[in-house]
Amino acid sequence: MLESAEVGNQVSKEDYKAALPELRLGLVDAQYKLRESDFPVVIWIAGDDSIAAHEMVNRLNEWMDTRYLDTRVFADESQEEAGRPALWRLWMALPPKGRIAIFAGGLMRMATMRANGTIDEEQLGARLRHLASTQTSLIADGVLLLKFFLHTPEKAQRKKLRKAEKDPYTGWWIDQRDWAALDRLGPTWPIAERILRDTSAPGAPWTIVESTDARYRDLFVGRAVLAAITQRLQSKPPGTPALAESVYADRDSDATVLCRADLSLKLDKQTYREKLAAQQTKLYRLAMEARDRGISTVLAFEGWDAAGKGGAIRRVTRSLEPGEYRVVPVAAPSPEEAQYPYQWRFWRRLPGPGRFTIFDRTWYGRLLVERVEGFADPAAWQRAYDEINDFESQLVEHGCFVAKFWLHISPEEQLARFEARANTPYKQHKITEEDYRNREKWDDYVQAVDQMVQRTSSRDARWHVIPANDKYYARVAVLEAITKGLKRTLRRQ
Repeated sequence: MLESAEVGNQVSKEDYKAALPELRLGLVDAQYKLRESDFPVVIWIAGDDSIAAHEMVNRLNEWMDTRYLDTRVFADESQEEAGRPALWRLWMALPPKGRIAIFAGGLMRMATMRANGTIDEEQLGARLRHLASTQTSLIADGVLLLKFFLHTPEKAQRKKLRKAEKDPYTGWWIDQRDWAALDRLGPTWPIAERILRDTSAPGAPWTIVESTDARYRDLFVGRAVLAAITQRLQSKPPGTPALAESVYADRDSDATVLCRADLSLKLDKQTYREKLAAQQTKLYRLAMEARDRGISTVLAFEGWDAAGKGGAIRRVTRSLEPGEYRVVPVAAPSPEEAQYPYQWRFWRRLPGPGRFTIFDRTWYGRLLVERVEGFADPAAWQRAYDEINDFESQLVEHGCFVAKFWLHISPEEQLARFEARANTPYKQHKITEEDYRNREKWDDYVQAVDQMVQRTSSRDARWHVIPANDKYYARVAVLEAITKGLKRTLRRQ
């Protein structure tokens, strides 16, 4: 694969100088037009030649207007990054619509980690699957993803490194690590080729660029970037990738996971108080152990309007130390959130080591309200099943405890609670005409919930359907599920 970029392409000084003004003008003009568009651009510069990558990133920054350009180098992880899934820092580096981001590095670091045994074959395979899935998701959300792998043969790299080391303008950033990395290149090349193959997503292949001649490299990448942005500005975004046929059989609408929830379950007040205190004490102790061991927790709450999500969440947070948790209420995307791919607003809220993040409504909105109300087209919400499963598997593989709850009540109980809210002054803000209107689509939501649970519940990120006609029972059941799951996670790690 890499041999294809060893054919000896060169550009003379004269040709380079003649081509540069038009190219630079075109790139800046494309940036300004991009500002008025509805998509972002990510230019990923990776390669086996660290000097070439360094120079290429600098060149793009020289040629383009840096007011509308962000650069992110994926070197060693910071403490904050190491405490979250590996792709968290990629999501945090994404640009909003109308901007360009340059991602530098990351790929050869992954190859080196596999070559030296820092990660094993299974871990590498998982990272590649997640990266490929993420790329597909970003492209479907409108991101223009341009990826360049800069390749220079080892002999040419050694010559370049010696020259750079002697140059007073570049020698200051050359050290023994660069020579050591060059010595390790041989074993990493086959791994790098595998990474390139496995992460060349439809619509975002890796372009291998011959980098022995810097002028050829610079013009090739610059022209490719300009052509891709120009083409996208003049055309419609790529369509959503074709969806694979579901392996899940359609079921009779009368036989759903919600039917199995026994809504008659209840607790008397005394029993409730005793069980609540016991579970809250248990959760407090488990949370302290999780904090000390750096194990984070993500709790996701969904359910019918007026099902008691807020009350259940408050009983959870009363078991935790202030400052150790964050409750994230999720509504329609804010103006800022709307500038990014769908999952971005959830990635940015992930907890650090030992912390809790509790989502009051979640990323499942795409499979629920957006599906039922028609806010998302069928291709988008059908694609979301795989995207969500991949997202949650990244959390679990990182060691995070994940628990998801659907609080289930009957239509009759919901109506009674609506009326109680309407008659209680300090609760009237909780009820709207839309809540009553949503009741008309109860059966549609039942079907959506059934498919959601069926297709996104896994052993380590399972759905708990909680009978919630009785609030006492529901609150205790939620706490019991959390303590059991967190204890299991702690014992397994």
